[in-house]
Amino acid sequence: MKIFDIEELSKLIAALRAEGKRIVHCHGCFDLMHPGHIKHFEAAKKMGDCLVITLTPDCYVDKGPGRPVFNQTIRADCIAALTCVDYVAINKWPTAENTLRLLRPDFYVKGQEFESLQDKTGKLQKEYEVVQEVGAEMRFTHEIVFSSSELLTKHLIPSRKSANLNAIYPDNVIDFLNQFSAEFKFTDISKSIDAIKHMKILLLGDCIIDEYVVCETMGKSPKAQLLVNKYISQETYNGGVMAIANHLAGICDNVHMITALGAENSMQDFIVNNLKHAVRPKFFYRKHSPTIVKRRYINNYQRNKVFEINYIDDTYIDSALNGEIIKYIMDIISEYDLIMVSDFGHGLITREIIAEVEQFSAKVAVNAQVNGANAGYNLITKYNRINFICLDEFEARLAVQDKFSAIEDIARQLIAEVSFNHLVITQGGRGLIYINRRGEITKVPAFATNVVDIVGAGDALFTYAAACFALGMPAIAASFIGNVVGALAVEIVGNKKPVEKHEVLEFIKALLNG
Repeated sequence: MKIFDIEELSKLIAALRAEGKRIVHCHGCFDLMHPGHIKHFEAAKKMGDCLVITLTPDCYVDKGPGRPVFNQTIRADCIAALTCVDYVAINKWPTAENTLRLLRPDFYVKGQEFESLQDKTGKLQKEYEVVQEVGAEMRFTHEIVFSSSELLTKHLIPSRKSANLNAIYPDNVIDFLNQFSAEFKFTDISKSIDAIKHMKILLLGDCIIDEYVVCETMGKSPKAQLLVNKYISQETYNGGVMAIANHLAGICDNVHMITALGAENSMQDFIVNNLKHAVRPKFFYRKHSPTIVKRRYINNYQRNKVFEINYIDDTYIDSALNGEIIKYIMDIISEYDLIMVSDFGHGLITREIIAEVEQFSAKVAVNAQVNGANAGYNLITKYNRINFICLDEFEARLAVQDKFSAIEDIARQLIAEVSFNHLVITQGGRGLIYINRRGEITKVPAFATNVVDIVGAGDALFTYAAACFALGMPAIAASFIGNVVGALAVEIVGNKKPVEKHEVLEFIKALLNG
């Protein structure tokens, strides 16, 4: 037996290490086994006594639609079949950092293409830091190099019309991609996204900490009408405006974030430590209030949300703090190319702040959310003049008080309610609808194939789409990019990690066939 659970493997490796065995570790996706992998593994094995291979799990493979082609079980079986490999495990995390800490190998081995310790994702640099932390040594093999992605694209996913992509997407999506790629090439889209890097973006919104508590149902209490759950684990992420800031920081070098923390238990250190370097935060503080925490309880078996508890003061900020924030905003706002307002309806975005921001309406993008904490009181109609609006279908219908009309009619009704230049209404698995001030409508289908969690997906879509519209990109291109980002975001649990630029470009390249 070669394939083990990662925790079981760590115990086995510890025992081998105690016997004086030298442990060699390789990690990767290994979607398509090819001669380059085999030569790499054989060379790595010669460096020690025991060769351990860990695999990126399916849920964290971010190489575009239809990937991985081979699921994690098949990939593990293929690697375990090699005589040079001693043990195989499927990773539990998106990267190898925690795995390295768990296994503590003597040598962590990568291919020669990584010898400069530079890769576009930044993962290798973080792995190198952990290698040093655990007292291991990073080594490199010098064997024949192939690319699984290139081989798959060339031979198994040759075009959008291939059986592979047709198996992934319905005809309407394939038709859209054919029409879109006739007008826009990957290089054009890539250059436009690259141009966002030089923008100056001011971001204003509610600070939210997302907590996920995983539990296991034990049974019904015999003494009360409730289910008893056993605690399994807990994870905490930057949510709200901080999640949007981290998305932005992947494509823009100058992001200035304004938000309010609770004066009581602000959690500022956690927030700052989990913001990307390109984000420059400005914190204000609400007296007698906590920093907002949304704690969601997740069933371990089905991964569905059981219930949620909010730690929140959702009243409007007091007049003194309101004036302080307005003064700060008005002193700097003219310097920015784009003002993004992420309004969760939790008391930060007052009517006075809206009025001041709307003086720069040509630059303003707004996402006004309806959620369980604001109970439908936070409607886009409290805004008057905006360049770009992003809503989901429920938020749009609630704003015009129309539950049943066609979504096109809902979009046209919003023209009478709010003055805007661009409006995107997201519809989940049905894609999105775009409408401009003249009433011209464009539809873009959804590209998601692996929905893990929809929390935060709208924020990610809003982030990229707002920047693209601010650049003056054609509406269909900006909407297309937004839907690609949304498709990547639903594969992530909440705001556990931002959608990265390289992931977006890889996904788009796969859709447009380069």
